[in-house]
Parts: sequence; structure tokens; C-alpha cells
Amino acid sequence: MDENTTILGVGSRVRHPAFGDGVVIKVNVAAYQVCFITYGIKDVGKTYEKWEVIERIEPTNSVSFTAAEKSLIKILQTYNGIEAKVDLGQKWENGTMILKPADESLKPKEIPIETFFHKVVMVRDRLRVMEQRINSSKLTDEEKVNLQQYITRIYGSLTTFNVLFKYKEDSFVGEKSR
Repeated sequence: MDENTTILGVGSRVRHPAFGDGVVIKVNVAAYQVCFITYGIKDVGKTYEKWEVIERIEPTNSVSFTAAEKSLIKILQTYNGIEAKVDLGQKWENGTMILKPADESLKPKEIPIETFFHKVVMVRDRLRVMEQRINSSKLTDEEKVNLQQYITRIYGSLTTFNVLFKYKEDSFVGEKSR
């Protein structure tokens, strides 16, 4: 490395042209281990110059796992990468969803409602991330509005699952009546 190369410490925030926003979680001899919000953990060479350093943390000889964990949580919360806890309605706890085919020679499929609910919440959270990416993209305002309208319709299609949510504010909301 030359004198112009900045060494990053654990907790440094970066923006990679291909992987997006991330945080350095480990410093190895030749590379940084970076946790990217969308792409997970990737190794990036210390001499890589095409990323933007958003916030540089001074490197130290050792960083506790707790300090690195706190830094990562802060970054993910800033970019809404951490899912908020969403509660399942009490009447559904420990319940089972049964999918019964019309053909009686086929066995029904049983799925714990908690598993199904978790997947519904993941879809909701990923739609929210998509909305944020659209809003922060370089698309024209017209293109952003068009994509937002599709997302609103998707939310509307998912309102059937609102019965599963414990709190109304966690529910899906589609287009409002005019």
C-alpha cells in the first residue's frame, strides 16, 4: 500500500459501486471483510479504490465482537436493513395452516402459521427496501411514481394476510379509497 491508501477500521461505512452500502466487519492482511446490506458479507481487497468511504473508523489493534456488532447494527438500522419485530396475532400462535388439494388422493400440506407469517413479513420488508431503493435511485420522477404505483398494488394484493397481524399498524395498506 502507498501513503495515499487509507486503512479502514472495523465499523467503517463504505459504498461499493456494485454491492452498495456496507460496513467493514473484519480487517485481514490483504482484504476487508465487508457486510453489505443487500449482498451479505464479501471480501474486498485493501487496495480497492473504486468505493466511496462514507465514514472512516480509525483502525485499532483489536476490536471486540461487541463493538463490531454494535457498529453493524447501527448501520443496518440507518439503512433499514434490520427487520422490525412484527407480532403474530395471539389467536394464531402455535396454529397450523392446512392446504388441502381438491384431489382427495393427495395428502394435505400442513405449515406452522408462524413459518408462513414470517415469510409474509419478509415479503413486506423486502417491498419496503425496494421502495427505498426506487426513491433513492436516479430514475426520473415519472418512472419512480410508476414503480411506486406497482408496489402499492402489490400491498393491496397482500391485504388478505392482515388478519394475521397482531397490530393494525403492521398491516398491509393498498390504494386508499378516494
